[in-house]
Amino acid sequence: MAPEPFEHETIDDLDVLLEALPPEIVAAIHALENRQALIEVVMDLGRRPEARYPEGEATLLEREVNEADIAYVVDHIGSFGDDNRAGIERTLHRISAIRNRNGKIVGLTCRIGRAVYGTIEIIADFVETGKSLLIMGRPGIGKTTMLREAARVLGDDLDKRVVVVDTSNEIAGDGDIPHPAIGKARRMQVRTPSLQHEVMIEAVENHMPQVIVIDEIGTELEAQAARTIAERGVQLIGTAHGNTLDNLMLNPTLSDLIGGIQSVTLGDEEARRRRSQKSVLERKAPPTFDVVIEIQDRERVLVHGDVADTVDAMLRGDPVAPELRWRDEEGIHRSQARPRPSPREQLAADRFSGLIGSGAGWRTEPPWRGDAGYRGGYGGADRGSAGRPGFRPGTSGSWRPGRGGPSGAPGGSGNGGAGTAARLDAPFVAGDIADRGPVERGSDAGSPPEPRARDSRELSRQREWRESATRAIGALKAEEGTGPVNAADLEADDEALMDRALATAVVEDGDGLRITSSETLPTLRVLPQGISRKRLEQAIRELQLPVIVAREVDEADVVMTIRSEYKQKTPLVREAEERNLPIYVLKTNTIPQMQSSLTSIFALEVDPREAALRETEEAIGVVMQRSEPIELSPQNAYIRRLQHQMAERANLVSRSRGREPYRRVRLYPDPAKSPWH
Repeated sequence: MAPEPFEHETIDDLDVLLEALPPEIVAAIHALENRQALIEVVMDLGRRPEARYPEGEATLLEREVNEADIAYVVDHIGSFGDDNRAGIERTLHRISAIRNRNGKIVGLTCRIGRAVYGTIEIIADFVETGKSLLIMGRPGIGKTTMLREAARVLGDDLDKRVVVVDTSNEIAGDGDIPHPAIGKARRMQVRTPSLQHEVMIEAVENHMPQVIVIDEIGTELEAQAARTIAERGVQLIGTAHGNTLDNLMLNPTLSDLIGGIQSVTLGDEEARRRRSQKSVLERKAPPTFDVVIEIQDRERVLVHGDVADTVDAMLRGDPVAPELRWRDEEGIHRSQARPRPSPREQLAADRFSGLIGSGAGWRTEPPWRGDAGYRGGYGGADRGSAGRPGFRPGTSGSWRPGRGGPSGAPGGSGNGGAGTAARLDAPFVAGDIADRGPVERGSDAGSPPEPRARDSRELSRQREWRESATRAIGALKAEEGTGPVNAADLEADDEALMDRALATAVVEDGDGLRITSSETLPTLRVLPQGISRKRLEQAIRELQLPVIVAREVDEADVVMTIRSEYKQKTPLVREAEERNLPIYVLKTNTIPQMQSSLTSIFALEVDPREAALRETEEAIGVVMQRSEPIELSPQNAYIRRLQHQMAERANLVSRSRGREPYRRVRLYPDPAKSPWH
């Protein structure tokens, strides 16, 4: 149900306008029941005169308007300008003319101008903060009335220097003396509408205003002048015809008011990360206006408090939820409006086709947020107040646990602190390294979300591969006589081997990779920018480090990018620098570069690859001296291939044994002594 209208103090000077109309029409207007709601009087040659209201029209006379009626009105008002508008001195009324091909006036629209006090209260907080405001709405909804009241409030109540650029004398009335409705604000008249942009710049350069009020921004030159004014630090309050912000975005002439829209071609990696087409639409520049007000009716508005965020969300295809405000006898009410459908759902397929693709094929997924322990890891509900508790920077900006241990770190309280300690004390699971897809924001840690069909198929393929590998390895070991045939015994043997390798993963000279059970590495969230996400995930799996690939800047602990991206200072890199996040720059987009960067982040003593190759060199020397087979530590596929090449160069036989992640290389002294010859 619509709210009841709330009465304001109104000054309309209707009697002055009636003096300029023919007596018969004046008598018919006096006979109307609701004169206070009258918007305009229309007189067209050869038609009956009409009185227009917000909800309808009323016929004033039964006879048609003749040339004498039109001439009577023209003689009692001021002269018409280049925009075919005239006024009555010291009033807000506007008379607009319709001319034929010869320039003769054949129709008049007499708009009743009213000074309504108090209309700005519904958005007074934005007006007083100094932000630039753009007021939108259909004709006759009250845009100019709200603009006029804003000029008065800023000039009288806030004592600011206000200049009104009045193109058609509609804001401050006709004549050299402005109407009292604008208060102490100064008024600059425009000689012809085509020069409005020049007067706007002149007002800034000559009269040192703090606020400029402009009505009906409608050309590209005026939009550029408005941007120039806003960039000089002057508050700008203007109006533009259009019902919603969508209309402004689709208007190529006025889209610069909200930053402009340009087509951008994304790289393959960025397009996959965004899950969008390669050609997308993005905002070109900061918006001229900070706030957009959409007037739905005289007592009800929609407020877009941050135009930049709203436009970016609409270009991405995300739903937006502006603030809804309305006024009634009880006062001003505010509420969060229901999210508008995204452009993907509400528009034709070709409207934002460069950005959003085609309608029904799209679906919205929330960004990665991790599990419930991640939310609690930042100290309860206050997620953005401080960094992750229990950590201190290590060598070269790496991350290490604090001296007091994770449980003793400050910053977590209540459930949030408990979630942090539980997550850090829990053993690291290799299967949790890579990002496995979006997780619902509100999902409970006790009830994990159901896997998607794609994930289920992948898990099924992995399970079948493990079963097949287990059978093949068991059969091979049975033939060689080097291990049990039972797969369960084989798994226990691999686990025991891994425990033994971790316990003794220190080279005798102290230069090896040290992983002790008394210290657990913290989970780190890395945001890739301009590098391959799949390669980063592979590097993480091979190093077996507790790293999760982040999707947003606010989720990341560090940012990893490539040199070219860092030199270009992309928006994501600039945002990371503003947040003081560590940025690691790679020379090339390769797995070894990523592994080297990850080892430096965690401040590992040496590169695991170098430690493995050094172990291989020592093992080759022992095999050649003692002529006995030696089994190396479990390594990833890339390092195992290097180990096989080293053995081949030393004229030794090598064979991979076991299964991932415990698969390792065994060196034999002579091909004749290998078990398969």
